[in-house]
Amino acid sequence: MWAKKNNFFREVPYNLLLSSVKHPHLTVDSEMHLSDALLLWLESNMENLERRSEAEDNYNGILKQIHVELLPLWFAAGKRNSFYFRQLAEESLGSIFRALNILPIGSLDISGYSDLQHLRIRVTEYSKKIDLSNCPQITSAILLLSLIPESYLTDPMQRKIIEQFFNNSGHPIQEKYEFPQKLLETFIFEAVQEVDISKCRRLLIEHAVNCFSQSFPSLRILKAAYLLNIRTTGFLQLLEKCSLVNEVDLTVDVTPLIPASVTILSSSPVVIPLVPEKTPSLKYKAVETMSFHESRPQISYVTKLSLEGRTDVSDLSLQYISKFCVSLCHLNIKGCICVTDIGISDLIHRCNKLNSIVVCDTSFGINSVQALCSAISDGGNFPSLHSVVSNLQALHMGGCIGISELSLQELMSQTQVLKNLCLRGTYLVDQALFNFKGSSLEMLDVSDTKISEAALSFVIHGNPSLKSLKARGCKNLLKGDSSIEKREPSFSSLHEELHAELGKKSRLEEIEFGWGFSSFSLSALEPALTSLKTINVGLGGMLGEDALRQLPAICPLLETIILHFQVMSDIIVRKLVTSLMNLQVLVLCYCFGDISISSFKLPMQNLRKLRLERVTPWMTNDDLVILSQNCRNLVELSLLGCPLLNSDSQQIISRAWPGLVSMHLEECGEITANGVSVLLNCRALEDLLLRHNGLGLQRNFILHAASELPLLRKLSLDICDAIEGGFDIPNYADRYSLSTLKIAKCKSQRCAFNVSVPPPGSRRRSVHVETLVLVWNCENLTRTVVKERL
Repeated sequence: MWAKKNNFFREVPYNLLLSSVKHPHLTVDSEMHLSDALLLWLESNMENLERRSEAEDNYNGILKQIHVELLPLWFAAGKRNSFYFRQLAEESLGSIFRALNILPIGSLDISGYSDLQHLRIRVTEYSKKIDLSNCPQITSAILLLSLIPESYLTDPMQRKIIEQFFNNSGHPIQEKYEFPQKLLETFIFEAVQEVDISKCRRLLIEHAVNCFSQSFPSLRILKAAYLLNIRTTGFLQLLEKCSLVNEVDLTVDVTPLIPASVTILSSSPVVIPLVPEKTPSLKYKAVETMSFHESRPQISYVTKLSLEGRTDVSDLSLQYISKFCVSLCHLNIKGCICVTDIGISDLIHRCNKLNSIVVCDTSFGINSVQALCSAISDGGNFPSLHSVVSNLQALHMGGCIGISELSLQELMSQTQVLKNLCLRGTYLVDQALFNFKGSSLEMLDVSDTKISEAALSFVIHGNPSLKSLKARGCKNLLKGDSSIEKREPSFSSLHEELHAELGKKSRLEEIEFGWGFSSFSLSALEPALTSLKTINVGLGGMLGEDALRQLPAICPLLETIILHFQVMSDIIVRKLVTSLMNLQVLVLCYCFGDISISSFKLPMQNLRKLRLERVTPWMTNDDLVILSQNCRNLVELSLLGCPLLNSDSQQIISRAWPGLVSMHLEECGEITANGVSVLLNCRALEDLLLRHNGLGLQRNFILHAASELPLLRKLSLDICDAIEGGFDIPNYADRYSLSTLKIAKCKSQRCAFNVSVPPPGSRRRSVHVETLVLVWNCENLTRTVVKERL
């Protein structure tokens, strides 16, 4: 992992490289790193290998050292268009999907493997981190196989036990899934401090924690993000076995049902059984639903806890956390819409060691502010009084509309050591910023607030270490009267005082501006932008052609460019992509001017994310081919408003970018008129949006997509694309990783929803709605009708 980042790695002799790869002490976080390194070496040495008669055997021989069964799904899928790795990528995908039981029940059949080493995760006495994220094929059996002595693999009796465990471990509803007692002898790896099992949906959490507690006694960090089959409190109870863990990440996608973003017209739970009635699963359920009142939590070392997006977190969960995690310093409950202001305030009162709190898009309000500002004792021999907020280094409360202007003013007056502050979408006014006492800010987000340039200048003046400044949607950042109601919007530049403060004191790495941001702004800020990596210009900003041409010279390190409503041309786009060698993200939305396919005829091999929305109405399949040839390494693609595309575009997309994790196609001609079977060859998709692309989606499309795409979490559709007038909704047992489903009605027609939910006793019905949102969490399904605030 270290060597491949150095130029000399390409000159390592073949025999030395091969012996290193075969060495039992080869230590990598993930099998992906080994694959990356070998591909890099092969690309640099094929000319030398071709001079030798055994060239093909050489590079095939070294690639066979890769445990292809253990590669992340997105990585294996993306390498299907690699010259050297195509065959192994297909082999890897075949192994992954066999392990995922795409066929009926059953499990990974290891009887056909003569060398079980290829099913063992690389864990050595030097391993500090084990990264299994994005590997949905990982099961408890594979984890255990990697930790037991190698002698078990050659002993016929032990091998038979292993095979039996493999056949039972991948299904939480199987009767026999307990650890075989004869396999409980595992190696201890003292050096392992971090394990990442995010998106490993087939890994039974109870088994995993048992393995970790026995084999990784020094484990400090455990990441288990995007796993819906666990409950927060139950998981924390299991962690009592890993007493030294101090950082836990249980992040999931934030629900789209944020009150500040949508108007909820109706909401109701849909009761769907977790498992068939005849299948016993009491032990599995007991782990996940252990009663808080019956448990006696032990004192935990957890200091950093991320529960972002978890709708199973309630006030009772926070009460448990406050008693269990007495040393808690960082808490992230962004998007946890089921907690109340009272519940958050109670936790703040109890956890007085907090120095970082993320409560964006929650009910965080006046009571929580009072808890932050209340005086507490430090508990020392000579106790002194201070507030929690006076010790906070990070406070993110974007979208919390329950905080009054007066409460914000009081809160800002007590901040002293804050480094990160997010006030996006709150009732922030100038006086609150004038009350700000801190001088250590590195990140400030005041987007969509009413602050003026004078107040923003005041904060910037006192915080010279500012690296990230986000102020999109701030209409008062216009020259003149700060009362937006008293004037018409204009494209005036940001106040000279603001420019001067930023230019003199800051070395920005990220900026987001809208109203008032102009070419003059860019020129005045030039001294502060030499290290800029991300620029986001939204509605109200107007850079102009000259400023955009100068952007690479002013900001040579740019990695992300996001432009809305800007005047663009082929000259500008070509200048950006040829001059910015580190460019990884390019977003052009609703931009004006003349852009043609010539803008994309230049190689952009480092580009990972591309969004073209309402800027390429001329795009044809031939143009899409050119785009794919020059942007070969995309993992996220969004096209909006390409009416000339048709069903043949699916083949182009799936062949060019087989490793896509996010795909948004909207109003793109007739792409889905003949179905979407080819498009689903992008097997690593996690986020898929298909709207207004042709009437061709079958009624069972949702279940089909969830079955074919093991990592799919978010799916957005439009009812007017349904060939039968509606969609069937899969129950929880069938849905795989799907957590959020959005079905919108066509805005141009008054079409009705016809959505079938199959649990016993339910009936199909049609209603007129704006958007139907279904959100799964554990075994619960919530059906909500919303009207989005545009």
